[in-house]
Amino acid sequence: MTMEEHDVTTCYRHPDRATRLSCTTCGRPICVECSHDASVGQKCPECAAPAPGARVIQARNTIGRPSFQSSPVSFTIIGITAAIFVAGYLSPDIDHWLLTNLSQVNVLVSLGNWYRIFTAALLHGGLMHIGFNMYALYLFGPRLEQQVGGPAFASLYVATAGAGGLAAYAIDPTGRFILIGASGAIFGLFGAWMFVAWKMRKTPGGRAMFNQLGVLLVINMALPFMIPNISWQAHLGGFTSGILIAWLWSVFAVGKPNARMIRTVIAAAMALLAIALTIFI
Repeated sequence: MTMEEHDVTTCYRHPDRATRLSCTTCGRPICVECSHDASVGQKCPECAAPAPGARVIQARNTIGRPSFQSSPVSFTIIGITAAIFVAGYLSPDIDHWLLTNLSQVNVLVSLGNWYRIFTAALLHGGLMHIGFNMYALYLFGPRLEQQVGGPAFASLYVATAGAGGLAAYAIDPTGRFILIGASGAIFGLFGAWMFVAWKMRKTPGGRAMFNQLGVLLVINMALPFMIPNISWQAHLGGFTSGILIAWLWSVFAVGKPNARMIRTVIAAAMALLAIALTIFI
C-alpha cells in the first residue's frame, strides 16, 4: 500500500521531513526529532516548554531508567547498604561491631533492643545476599517511589523491614540466632506491587504484571525450604505488611490532595505499630 501524495505533511520546523505526527496541544505537524513525550501523546518544542519556575522530567528519560534524580530514596538506601557491606568486608573489626550492635538477635530484642528489627536490614552475609536484595530494590523501588513520593516510600521500606523483623521475633522471642538482611523490606515491596497488580488485574497490563509477580513470589517463598538459614518468617511479615499498607493507601489516600502525606503517615504508623508489638510481646 502506498501513501497518497495529498496525505503527506511536513514538520513545521523541518519542511524537508514528511511526518504524520502532530502536536496534541496545537495540532502542528512535527517530526520525530521535534516530538516531546507527554502524559498523553506528544508535543512540539514550544508547547512542551516548561512554565516559568516549573521542573520537567521527560518521560523517555525516567520510564525504565531509574536514576538518583527521579528516585533518590531508593538509590540512597542502596548506597548506604552497599557502603556498610563494603566496610564490613574490608575490616573484620567493623564487621564484628556491625553484627554485635545492629543484627537481630531475638534474645537481645527481648531485653529492650527493639531497634534491631529495623537495623538488621542494613546487614548482609555475602555478595549473593546483598546482590539479590539490592537488585530487587533497584527493580521494584524506583517506580514505586516515583508514584507515591520519597517520604512515603522510605516509610514503607522501614515499616516492612520492621514487620519482617517482628514476624521473625514473634516466632521465637528468646532465640539466639542472628538475623540479617533486607528481605523483609524487599518482600514488602513485592506485597505493595502485588496489591497494585491485583487492583489492575482486569486490564491486560495489570493481569500480566500480577502473573509475573506471582511467579517471582512463588519462587522466592520456596527458597527458604530449599536453602538453609533463610527466614521465611521475615519474608512473610514483610510481604503481608506491604499488602496491608498498599491497601490502606488505596482506601485513605487515593484521590486526596494531600495523598503523599497521608501515605507517609500510614506507613510510619505501621512502623510504630511494629515497635509497640515487639516491646509488648
